[in-house]
Amino acid sequence: MARTHRGVLILLVVLAMLLAGLQAHLWLGEGGRRAVEALEAQVAGLERENGGLRQRNDALAAEVEDLKSGEAAVEERARSELGMIRPGEVFYRVVDRESTAGTPAAPAPSP
Repeated sequence: MARTHRGVLILLVVLAMLLAGLQAHLWLGEGGRRAVEALEAQVAGLERENGGLRQRNDALAAEVEDLKSGEAAVEERARSELGMIRPGEVFYRVVDRESTAGTPAAPAPSP
């Protein structure tokens, strides 16, 4: 009878060690809980990035549609980016003296 108890005890110790090894692999091993948490964090970051890119794409699509359909947007873009003015308008450029103090004057155009 003592031999039976000893065999059961050895079996329980082996099963406990096996369970501990499986738990360690589950929590710490490859594909374990830490890896899953890292992947979940990566997915959350990519979803945030995708949300920002989606908003940017929507804004660009709206701007493209506005440029295709309206002259006001085209005119505003030509004025701000290309410096164009309408016939009869006078263009004034305000130059800050501090920003131009160290830059040499441009040579006058030759006649």
